[in-house]
Amino acid sequence: MDTDLYDVIHRRRDVRAQFTGAPIPDEVLHRVLTAAHAAPSVGLSQPWDFVLVRDPDLRQEFHRHVERERDTFASTLDGEAAERFARIKIDGVRESTLSIVVTYDPERGGPAVLGRHAIADAGLYSVCLAIQNLWLAASAERLGVGWVSFYREPFLRELLGIPATIRPVAWLCLGPVTHFEQTPDLERHGWRQRRPLSAAIHQDRWRPSV
Repeated sequence: MDTDLYDVIHRRRDVRAQFTGAPIPDEVLHRVLTAAHAAPSVGLSQPWDFVLVRDPDLRQEFHRHVERERDTFASTLDGEAAERFARIKIDGVRESTLSIVVTYDPERGGPAVLGRHAIADAGLYSVCLAIQNLWLAASAERLGVGWVSFYREPFLRELLGIPATIRPVAWLCLGPVTHFEQTPDLERHGWRQRRPLSAAIHQDRWRPSV
């Protein structure tokens, strides 16, 4: 058994604070994007696109938006939850080498996408598979990836000139890192603990959680 893939899966982290800002060789970035583009997709629609964001002004404007959304979420917390959240870094937009915005085009492949007629979100799932491929390939290249989720889609669409019919699914920070943490950030900061695999497995039919 080749264990390299399993090692990468378990070494992968959602990186926030460890980016160095060092350049990414063109051939490495190409390998990572090629891996993302090799993901399976419903009806071979390949409904994703990748917007490479290097412009520091765009990244700074996006970061300000993220900070406002962080404040919005923080205002819903109190007590220990507020204290824990205050210690958690939520993005590496300014520190990473570049950002990649992954989008979803629901019209890609035409009106009759094979395999999507009964599950409208199958195309969106395909984009998530491309993101996972990108993330694992980046981890294999010893690059960090951080998925920023503190943003409003209309803001990002306007910021990058994304057409109204296209959905921005993920803003990913990408770049070399000093190290990968042994324990994911949210576990280290006590925000939430990982469920054991045994709690997620059901046999034949759904059973209530215990």
